[in-house]
Amino acid sequence: MRVALLAGFGIAMTTGAKADDKGIIDEVKAGVMAHDITLGGKHVESGVDINGEVLFISPQFLNIIGAPRPHLGGWVNSDGNTDAAYFGLTWDLPLLRRIVGTQDGLTILGSLGGAVHDGYTDTMHTGRKRLGSPVLFRESVELAYQLTPVYSISVMVDHISNANLASHNAGITNAGARIGFKF
Repeated sequence: MRVALLAGFGIAMTTGAKADDKGIIDEVKAGVMAHDITLGGKHVESGVDINGEVLFISPQFLNIIGAPRPHLGGWVNSDGNTDAAYFGLTWDLPLLRRIVGTQDGLTILGSLGGAVHDGYTDTMHTGRKRLGSPVLFRESVELAYQLTPVYSISVMVDHISNANLASHNAGITNAGARIGFKF
């Protein structure tokens, strides 16, 4: 799973992926997250996660629900613990514009979707979590500062779990920082 996540993110970073003159990729983000923090749960797994995400231009049919951007992403854990790939929709809500200059701004982003992982479901080893299912729900919240029309920096928290739909539901919450590049 690690190789697939890294290869997919690398391809997304280097491809033009043009469907028309605008392209289909809107933004690419990369960052580092603390893995399995105690926010809303118990810290069990160790390590740092390298995170990458591709956000696509919102298709017109999603305008009815606020024009969220579809996304694909994932993280790879530095200690060999749970890695994940995820998908879903991201909504952006601008909070402030022109804070320091004419092109900067503060935005809050929220996402909902799903994730697949390579962690344990029902059995586990010491230092690992029982996540209950190979496919989980994923949600995140992010506060981003748009430095220029192209570059942003942000802090985020994301969480995966099965919402108590399986016998085990340990869940994993990560928090960290990312940089963004808009096309």
